[in-house]
Amino acid sequence: MSAPRRAVALVALLGALFVLGGAGPVSAHSAVRETTPGEGTVLKSAPKQVTMTFTESVGITDDSLRVLSPENRRVNAGDTEHASGRSDSVRVPLDDGLADGTYTVAWRVVSADSHPISGAFTFSIGKPSETTASVSAEPAVNPASGALYDIARYAAYAAVALLIGAATFVLVCRPDSAEPLRGLVRAGWWVLVVSTAALLLIRGPYERGTGPSTLLDPELIENTLTSRPGWALLARLALLAGAAVFLVRLGRGAAAETEIPETESPEKESPEKESPEKEQVRPKPVVVAVGGVLAVGLAVTWAAAEHASAGIQVPLAMTSSVLHLLAMAVWLGGLAALLTTLHRSEALLPAASVARFSRLAFASVAVLVLTGVYQSWRGLGSWDAVFDTSYGRILVAKVCAVVLLLAAAGFSRRWTGRLTVAEEPLRVPVLETVGARAGGGADSGPGAGSSSGDTGESASAAAGDGSEEKPENESEPTSAPGARRGALRRSVLAEVVVGVVVLVITTVLTGTQPGRAEIETAAAEETAAAGQRTASTTLIPFDVGTPGGHGKVQIVLEPGRVGENTVEAVIIGPDGGIATVPEIRLSFTLASQKIGPIDAGLTNKGGYWGTSSLNLPIPGTWTMKVTVRTSDIDQVSETRRVKILR
Repeated sequence: MSAPRRAVALVALLGALFVLGGAGPVSAHSAVRETTPGEGTVLKSAPKQVTMTFTESVGITDDSLRVLSPENRRVNAGDTEHASGRSDSVRVPLDDGLADGTYTVAWRVVSADSHPISGAFTFSIGKPSETTASVSAEPAVNPASGALYDIARYAAYAAVALLIGAATFVLVCRPDSAEPLRGLVRAGWWVLVVSTAALLLIRGPYERGTGPSTLLDPELIENTLTSRPGWALLARLALLAGAAVFLVRLGRGAAAETEIPETESPEKESPEKESPEKEQVRPKPVVVAVGGVLAVGLAVTWAAAEHASAGIQVPLAMTSSVLHLLAMAVWLGGLAALLTTLHRSEALLPAASVARFSRLAFASVAVLVLTGVYQSWRGLGSWDAVFDTSYGRILVAKVCAVVLLLAAAGFSRRWTGRLTVAEEPLRVPVLETVGARAGGGADSGPGAGSSSGDTGESASAAAGDGSEEKPENESEPTSAPGARRGALRRSVLAEVVVGVVVLVITTVLTGTQPGRAEIETAAAEETAAAGQRTASTTLIPFDVGTPGGHGKVQIVLEPGRVGENTVEAVIIGPDGGIATVPEIRLSFTLASQKIGPIDAGLTNKGGYWGTSSLNLPIPGTWTMKVTVRTSDIDQVSETRRVKILR
């Protein structure tokens, strides 16, 4: 395959990875465990600071927490900092003498596994009030920056598998010629270099939620280079520079070993040198050691910036993650190398090389299973998280894909065994007629020819009968292995296809919040709600399409838990002041349980609409529908989702 065709194939592979795995946004790996003040709480006096605790350690900037007054004025008295030396807790001091009203806290942090998360919550002093604080409803990651970041991540995963897998195939399986794999190794190295450099530039906009136009912002680049993910990416580039030197030296050594000395003629080679069992040069131990150090170092740059670097049992998790990535690269990258060699090599790939890869793949699968079981337990924490969380469901899909991959590998292993048996050389003893040479070795007449013919007949008889039928069966030794090689190529191709799917699912899994963290967050929210009286404040814009018929309706639901609740609905007019309307209707529906709509029964309280007898029977995320009527014929309905705690 020419270089342009290889480039097109590589681009197609990366495109497939993006389409299959990059369609959805990356989910946050850290989540809010607790806030002080709590979300929606009404305090009797002003707090001195705002504190947030997350499910894992987070990175912050000076303005990670912004506290806004009802007039949309910042009331931070200082910069955001970690609380009491804890990396999972952040706080910001507040101004003295805060007035009564509803305050908004907008926050943005970076979780320990390098994914940015953001959000907002409110609390009130004295009593809830209207607020003009504006908090962006945009996602934590800019869609364009997120798409570029995902493409670079998928490309890096595919490239490291090609690079490590192809190099390992050459060193361990020792094919007769490594020439067909040079392009594969080069492609893996270059794609990994380019994708790593791209990640360094995209990292800043990805964390800050800005667009690709800020790729070259010096401040963002500086922040990236001084962060842990930035250090990991820089270390990866340094290791790739060392890998380039290693691969060049390795290629020159392999070329020198295959050169034929000028003083030796190929025609004079002995039969032993032409045998398929000829001895292959083993790589020197120092070469294997250097290659192993580089591969482990590359794997560490992933483990240091993802799931393994946060949570429980970090040292063990880092080790498991490194082994898991290396086993994946050796198996899937080795499959790509095997498929390339089977299709592009001019000489037949020795069955011994295929058998070596079969054993190598089996060892890789064993490592993948052991490390995968541990990482699954660490990420899930309980059986409930298997099907109740996104992480668990994606993990189930990965397990199913791996089972298909193992089935394809089983077929490949079967054809490998048959190919090895088919190419087992038949050793035939060579018989030499001593008497003929002793009695008439100097004769050149018919006697000598007769003696020579007798010797040939004796050798044929020793080898087995039916020597005259040899021309008819002459194609059997080559046709049978040829058919087996074709079947092996097809089964290896199936492995590669399923392997790409496994790689896609694995990359998606690294972008999903672990089930353990998701369940811990939900439990923390319920525990926090059980010990305090909370309130939910929702601000909903509306527009009936008539002059002056637009504004906002602020709905305060207290305590926002199962049982009896109090509701207050206030209309904020176009000028920002309190307005009155003929009617406000409010209802709640829980579609998942087929409950509702439950009418809140709001009544005019003189300046606002409210009720103190709204009963919500079970917890969950309810759909709240509010209808605002501004005249006898003009009205509009809007819906929002609110979470009701136990």
